[in-house]
Amino acid sequence: MEKVGFIGLGIMGKPMARNLLKAGYELCVYDVVEDAVREVVQNGAKAGNSIEEAIDGVDVVVTMLPDSPHVKEVILGEGGVLAYAKKGTIVIDMSSISPTVSQEVAAECKKKGIRFLDAPVSGGEPKAVKGTLAIMVGGKEEDFQKVKALLLKMGSTAVLIGGVGSGNVAKIANQMMVALNIAAMSEAMVLVEKSGVDPEKVYQAIRSGLAGSTVLDSKMPMVLEGDFTPGFRIELHIKDLKNALDCAHLVNSPIPLTAEVMEIMQGLKVAGMQASDHSAIICHYERLADVEVRKEY
Repeated sequence: MEKVGFIGLGIMGKPMARNLLKAGYELCVYDVVEDAVREVVQNGAKAGNSIEEAIDGVDVVVTMLPDSPHVKEVILGEGGVLAYAKKGTIVIDMSSISPTVSQEVAAECKKKGIRFLDAPVSGGEPKAVKGTLAIMVGGKEEDFQKVKALLLKMGSTAVLIGGVGSGNVAKIANQMMVALNIAAMSEAMVLVEKSGVDPEKVYQAIRSGLAGSTVLDSKMPMVLEGDFTPGFRIELHIKDLKNALDCAHLVNSPIPLTAEVMEIMQGLKVAGMQASDHSAIICHYERLADVEVRKEY
């Protein structure tokens, strides 16, 4: 089975690496957090004490990192992937970053004979654990076909969108729609609560109608329980919406609703809720209306 170097074992990377191990891939993993490495080693991975060790002799390198600067440091920086990867290696960056940074990294990879795909994911920790992520890929068709089977061990779908950077454009679009869905749900359910109507019954009534969505079914139960344990943290969604705003300004595509939700999230960050799940967007609306939308026991 193919040898894979896996770099980045955070809230998403850890279960993704575990799913590759379950599928029989030989993994060598690296993360700056040693405890995260030890956990995945217990599942059968080998530990790399450096990026050099993690990618020694591998054909594929997967990176799952927080943001653009981390991706540039890990791949392009001193002691990074490009310093040690053999010619012909396919680097799959599954982080959610700026499309222009993906293109910049790909250009540097090409100079050294390294192939590059940007392949951000959607589904949060629950789908990362289940191996049912939606994977959006940018890059060359031939490179995508070589790693598609690997990607489908971490996701239920893997779609090649276009050239490098297009995967992250798709992820930006996804994150815009998710944020706006949660905000719309929040605004509506606060109105329901303020009107003296049971929000849980309203949720059950509308979830099979046109307003029903994966977002609604994922986030409304969390709201009703008052459980904002992160599947996807507000601070990470802020990062994604920053990428959305930067991309929108670059291509002259106004996104006023996204900008408004970005400011709502910034307000929650100021209130100390940056590590809460993004379903906590409803807390902004609850404060405005002086109510809480919760399950009636």
